[in-house]
Amino acid sequence: METSKYNGVQVDEVRNNASWKPLMRQLFVCSGVYSIYFVLGLCFGAPTVFIPQIRKENNSTNALTDEMASWLSSVHGYSALPWVLIIPVVSQFVGRKIPFLIVCINTIVGFIVFYWSTNTVQLLISEIMQGMLLASNITLLVVIVTEYTSPQYRGVSLAIQSAVFFWGVWVANVTGTFLHWKNIGIIAFLCSFYSLSGVFWPESPSWLAMKGRFEECAASHHWLKGYDEKSEDELVNLINSQKEYIRLCAQRKESSSTHKCRKIAETVMSRAFYKPLLLCIGVMSLYHLSGKFVCGMYAVDLIKQISDSEFTAYLGMLVMDGVTIIGMQVGCYLCKCINRRTLLLGSSLIGIMFLFIISTYLWLIHLGYLRENHIVSIVFLTSFSVTISSGLIILPGCLFGELVFLRYKSSSLLLLTLYSEMLMASVLKISPFMFKAFTLQGTFLFYGLSASVIVFLLYKYLPETKNKTLLEIETYFEDPHKSDQASKMLIDGHENIDSRQRDES
Repeated sequence: METSKYNGVQVDEVRNNASWKPLMRQLFVCSGVYSIYFVLGLCFGAPTVFIPQIRKENNSTNALTDEMASWLSSVHGYSALPWVLIIPVVSQFVGRKIPFLIVCINTIVGFIVFYWSTNTVQLLISEIMQGMLLASNITLLVVIVTEYTSPQYRGVSLAIQSAVFFWGVWVANVTGTFLHWKNIGIIAFLCSFYSLSGVFWPESPSWLAMKGRFEECAASHHWLKGYDEKSEDELVNLINSQKEYIRLCAQRKESSSTHKCRKIAETVMSRAFYKPLLLCIGVMSLYHLSGKFVCGMYAVDLIKQISDSEFTAYLGMLVMDGVTIIGMQVGCYLCKCINRRTLLLGSSLIGIMFLFIISTYLWLIHLGYLRENHIVSIVFLTSFSVTISSGLIILPGCLFGELVFLRYKSSSLLLLTLYSEMLMASVLKISPFMFKAFTLQGTFLFYGLSASVIVFLLYKYLPETKNKTLLEIETYFEDPHKSDQASKMLIDGHENIDSRQRDES
């Protein structure tokens, strides 16, 4: 038995861990998160297929009104709002593990209601219950993957998580296309039940350190990440930083309420707080107002308005979902080769171009200048999907992590999540009425114009973040004129280090 000591923290452990064990344990944790995140995709994909199925079974659109259909597609966005506030508070006090298990249990119960539902009201209750799962997306699931994985695996793990959601949407649509929609509930139940394996996880090392439970933190950290040199350094830095954080918190408790109010006001008025937050809101607005999410949720109804063939509608939906997944994989590769800003704006501009093309094409058909071709319509829609998916769909999470300062991350992500859920739910709620009031060509024109305005603002104000250190990004927002100076300082510093290393060798 060997004993490791980290600033007074004693950890007794047998140091015979194979190098693959920490990776397998991290994969075990991530698989539970991916499984419940896959269920979130099933939740979003389900209304796309069960709404037309219910209408077909009853041989009438009156069996499920447009009002109820819009609520079934959007209500989880509204029901997520209180949980956006509750989950971060609970996870702050009791850790990450217990809230995750509560989310899993609630999801299981929600899909049991989904499977046994016999009317639209029961389906609506099931969708309302899934608001907790939706709220846990940014407030809990991303936090778990970030805190439980090693730095070298963190980026890949978060990228996989983004793709898993759309796999869930696609599986829900495939299931509803070839089988009865209630089978989606069986898949969701099994995946949610697997996620209960989180009961075997240790608590997050970061949370344990934040609470001053350093011995438990070290034990959890070793179980997850082993004993290699990088892991040991990460643990020492984690414990030291949290000791400093605890010391600063103790000082803040002694400060007056007037001082606290002044600090809050200074934070809100700080360029470092509001500029990154506004840019993140812009990116999130572009994500929802590009029309991609709406096209995915209402794919069958949209294509049915273009084509009277039900087979064409379901085929077009599956093709759109498939190319979305392919586009995301292509985008992950392009992200390594192309600057973030270039990829985001480039994919968005091409997507906007297809929105205007689709709108013009439908107007020409409506005016009688062209004869409708179902294949051409599906090609335009899938081209729009693949271009948007290769940039705009995969980049928001990455940009949020890079733009928002660490000291403002909690408050900024809370505000951003509230805005995102409200915007998403509202867009999904009003879209069916837009399709009727503006027709398809007018709706696509609206999305094209809205996205164009946001792209122009992002082009003007969004900085490039690829290959930039967090210090450079922070310096840019605090004082853009010092950004180049900070870059030069960092480069010079690296050159000095390299020269010292060459001299020593």
